[in-house]
Amino acid sequence: MPVVVIANPKGGVGKSTVSTQVAGYFAGQGHAVMLGDADKQQSSKLWLDLRPAAARPIRSWELGPDQIAKPPKGTTHVVLDTPAGLHGRRFKDVMKLANKVLVPLQPSIFDMYATRTFLDALQQLAVGTSVQIGIVGTRVDARTIAADKLAEFVSQLGLPMVGYVRDTQNYIHLTAQGLTVFDVAPARVERDLELWKPICQWLDQR
Repeated sequence: MPVVVIANPKGGVGKSTVSTQVAGYFAGQGHAVMLGDADKQQSSKLWLDLRPAAARPIRSWELGPDQIAKPPKGTTHVVLDTPAGLHGRRFKDVMKLANKVLVPLQPSIFDMYATRTFLDALQQLAVGTSVQIGIVGTRVDARTIAADKLAEFVSQLGLPMVGYVRDTQNYIHLTAQGLTVFDVAPARVERDLELWKPICQWLDQR
């Protein structure tokens, strides 16, 4: 069962946006998806509460403050939204579950270097395992110099830059309705779906 962990110890980098979109993608493929929210802010849980009954189902996975629960039978795909400041035992517990770790990262020099220690620790924990680590640039135009600088930083770490999520009102409006770009008419979010293609291909890789 694929378990995709969305993680970055820095707050405000778009973890919940990426988590909900990944869950929406899996649901759109017909999978039985659970979206776990280990963040105290419970942003992903709030989003699930807003999700309309007519949308493809995504189940909630409520986690206790000091434990990582196991999804019930029938779940085929798990997406786990993690809190800012994730470290120590909780970090290791999450990594034991993960098949893939997707790290949202903004193209800010402060964000990149604030995340560097976490990425180094993440790579160390993944040694000897089959865990795949990928970086997704958030709130960035892939055609800009800022995106190039972000890709250069990531390549120095030996990690793949799997894609970009642009800064657009589409995510704000859809999130307020409990929806994703995979839930609405493609013509409404054509550019965003195009940007998500390489991310989805990485998610589907075994």
